[in-house]
Amino acid sequence: MATSSVLRRALLYVPASSQKFMTKSLSLASDNITYDLEDSVTPANKQTARTQLRDHLSSISNKPASIGELAVRINAVSTPYALDDLTTLASAPNLNAIVIPKVNSASDLSFVTDVIRHAAPQRHSSDPMASPLQLIALIESARAVMDLRSICAASPYLSGLIFAAEDFALDLSITRTPGLAEFLYARSAIVTAARAFDLPSSIDLVCTSYKGPEGVKQLEEECQNGKEMGFNGKQCIHPSQVEMTQRMFAPAESEVEWYVRVLVADDKATAAGRGAWTLDGKMIDAPVVGKARAVVAKAAKCGMDIESIKAKWRDQKPE
Repeated sequence: MATSSVLRRALLYVPASSQKFMTKSLSLASDNITYDLEDSVTPANKQTARTQLRDHLSSISNKPASIGELAVRINAVSTPYALDDLTTLASAPNLNAIVIPKVNSASDLSFVTDVIRHAAPQRHSSDPMASPLQLIALIESARAVMDLRSICAASPYLSGLIFAAEDFALDLSITRTPGLAEFLYARSAIVTAARAFDLPSSIDLVCTSYKGPEGVKQLEEECQNGKEMGFNGKQCIHPSQVEMTQRMFAPAESEVEWYVRVLVADDKATAAGRGAWTLDGKMIDAPVVGKARAVVAKAAKCGMDIESIKAKWRDQKPE
């Protein structure tokens, strides 16, 4: 599986049918920009959007530092558009990942992987120095949820799973509610599978509300809920959602400071031969230290000044 470290707190969809929106996207600050050839593009405009996206990617001399990754959401493998999407864009410069919608079985990912190997072999080579195209699978049906094990094992380039709530609700004939309880099983299955197969990303559902105070409140609640379930990112449909989403899926400053203290004290505890000790009255052992390393590493990727925090707590000792 794809185990490269990648940060996808926000995955922002941008319609590839709009040159204006694609140009504007390069001025944004987002871990991921995904240019969409699927839902936001009508069948009559698929070819035009595909060509427009290829030209857009080719025109970028240097990917902006504020953008972590450029991706494309192709059309579903079951449609007549997917093959052309892949053969046109697989070798496009500046493309880092392909988002594959409606992945129902392992064969969908096998198809995409095989096409890329033929259309752009340099992007899926065995060279450890190469930069392979990462694949991200959208889980949108009951069948996909029940087949997560084989889906996760289908391609060595799979880098994450995304939960598509609206299509999943349609498949099960259920209605989405603000509390999202109806999606509990599917969402839990997705984050568990992603972790079990060491996939870097598990990306939660879209927040369909984005206007006004109510939209902001709903987004914040959904981000918190998703983070508590184990997701490490969320899909966004409007640029206004990105800042909050990335902030919510980054470690909190107080959390980072606590875990930096743990690591500083653990160095001293280890030197003293202590495997378990306390800090602020809380027991610290190997699992807590492991969590501390993971949180601090993610905080560093999110741009937090870890060295300054370490300097502040350099004298921290285990109790």
